[in-house]
Formats: sequence, structure tokens, C-alpha cells
Amino acid sequence: MAVAVPTVDPLRIGSHVFQSRLIVGTGKYASFELMQQALELSGAECITVAVRRERLIDRQGRNLLDYIDTSRYTILPNTAGCFTAEDAIRVARLGREILSQLGNPGANWVKLEVLGDSKTLLPDPVATIEATEKLVADGFEVLVYTTDDPVVARRLKQAGATSVMPAGSPIGSGQGILNPNAIRICLEYLKDGDPDYPVIVDAGVGTASDVTIAMELGVDGVLLNTGIAHAKDPLRMARAMRLAAEAGRLAYLAGRIPKKLYATASSPMEDTIAPLRRG
Repeated sequence: MAVAVPTVDPLRIGSHVFQSRLIVGTGKYASFELMQQALELSGAECITVAVRRERLIDRQGRNLLDYIDTSRYTILPNTAGCFTAEDAIRVARLGREILSQLGNPGANWVKLEVLGDSKTLLPDPVATIEATEKLVADGFEVLVYTTDDPVVARRLKQAGATSVMPAGSPIGSGQGILNPNAIRICLEYLKDGDPDYPVIVDAGVGTASDVTIAMELGVDGVLLNTGIAHAKDPLRMARAMRLAAEAGRLAYLAGRIPKKLYATASSPMEDTIAPLRRG
């Protein structure tokens, strides 16, 4: 008799619900056509777009938004490239205006990035908290890119963030999850008394195993871009990332066995049937 395997549970972020727990970026691809194919293979339903004009228009003057099926994908605008709270707030409002014109259901949400410097691309924690408070007051559902500092993560939730998004490692570095213990503590702090609060790893993912590791820690989703866009074969990597997110979530829900120092036999070492007597 066939056994039904439980399906992966939906990802809930504020007023949005998705079947896929993978959020994929739209930048850094060799062409818009390649981006289209990669998005489809990733299985993502939510995609993030930097809304500054210089990031939307390519050298041929083509608009990235013309290559995205807005009836299929929910667009999450982001404030990539902003280094002050004021600039991030302005770009967030621009994103809301653009999405409203497109009729996209993500018009009142934003992925907030307020960077501290251009070398590390690490967030400015003070400016990020300030921008979060102001955008929440302005009616936004704010998904906040931050470091894996648990105290900052807790402060961002207190500021009203719809989701806190700790980095696995620096943006575009491909180093994966450098400090899983910090992510575990972020999860403890953010989900204390609120187990459904969405925590999403954002940045640093280089390959499929990085996604699986993040999901097995118990995060609710993974956001990535460079890991697919700059892979030697972006289309194969997009599919690999999709499967990794599904496998990692199922493994987390299933519950891994405890780690032990010594071996434990898979089969009993002692006889369970009395030995035959010789005549």
C-alpha cells in the first residue's frame, strides 16, 4: 500500500502565504531571459527586486519588470544599495508606488536593507532600526536584512518588523551558514512565545547544501540571489536550490536523530532467538 508523505507546510509572512519557502532575487543574471528560466525552475513564488531605476534598466534600455509575470510571482521590493535610513525609506515608498501601478499584491511590503559600508555590505544596525520603525508607522510590512546578532534581531522585532532576516554570511560571499549557533539563538529569541514568527536566512548562500543546513536549523525560509545567478549553470542550480529547501524543511519537521560519540548498531547485537541445541 502506498504511503502518503506529508507535504511541506506553507510559508506565512505577514499577509502573504506561499507554498515555496525559497525567495529568489532577480539581479546579476547574464540576461533577463536566463533570469526568467531560473525563476521558474526555482519554484519560488516570491521574488525580490531592487527598485532603483539603475537596477531595473539594462544596457539595452530594457526594463526588468517587463520580464516578470506579475500574475505568477509576488514581487518583494528591496532597498538594495541604500546607506541611510532616509534613502531606504524613500526607495521603499518608490517600490510601493511601482507595485501599486502593476497591481501586484505586495504593494505594502518591503525587504529593508540599510548598509553600513560598501566593502562588507553589512547592515548599519542603528539606521536599520530607525528605518524599520518609520516604515512600520507608514503602513509597511517590513522584512529586515540584518546580521546574525540575536540582540539586534530581537530589537528589530520589537520595532515592528514582520520578519527578521539574519545573514548566513556576507552578501554574495557564497560562504554558507558561518555561525549556525548564532542563527539558533536568533530563532530562540524571535520565536519565544511566538512560534509562527517568520525568520528567513538572507545572504551568503552558495550552493544547495547551504539552503538545506539553514532549513534544518529551523528557519522558515531562505532568500538568495548570487548562488543561482552566478553559478556555472544557473538553471541546474535553481532546481537544486528548490529541492534543497524542500528537503531541509522536511528534515527539520521529521526531527534528526541525536548525535552520539560512539556507534549504535542498526541491528540488535544480542541473539533474539534461542540458539538451536545440538543433539
